[in-house]
Amino acid sequence: MSTGWKTRLSEGQRCELADIINVVCADCDAVNRVPQSRLAEADKAVCGRCRSKLFPGRPVALDDASRFQRHIENSGVPVLVDFWAPWCGPCLMMAPEFEKAAERLEPRVRLVKVNTEAAQALGARFGVQAIPTMILFRNRREVARQSGAMQAAAIARFAQAHLDG
Repeated sequence: MSTGWKTRLSEGQRCELADIINVVCADCDAVNRVPQSRLAEADKAVCGRCRSKLFPGRPVALDDASRFQRHIENSGVPVLVDFWAPWCGPCLMMAPEFEKAAERLEPRVRLVKVNTEAAQALGARFGVQAIPTMILFRNRREVARQSGAMQAAAIARFAQAHLDG
């Protein structure tokens, strides 16, 4: 686990343990410990292992079940998953909107895409019967689900409504 954030705290600043959250790297899947108070500086946050941006401002493709599991189980940041397929017209229409939503929602929410053709077991595991379907996870649990294509603003409202309420 990375502790790079601790070393960047200036003298006299203290980081409470309750302030620390885990952020899984979008590139190498390393679990990084980040003070919540520093999430406002998300554009500066880099992985302690691979030095990639922790919040790339784009959805993360997680078609591998073990990678998906690592992100859901270890993320202190809520994860919004888009279950889609390359042959699905509404999914393809929603893809650029999901990208825009990632720019709006990060670092408060990690956006993930799962191709149900490549990861059929993941779709089945979560009972995805229609695509596109978005599932919002928080603290390892599903907190909301929505099927159908949506615009970026509606995606952001959907996520925020279920995180605030």
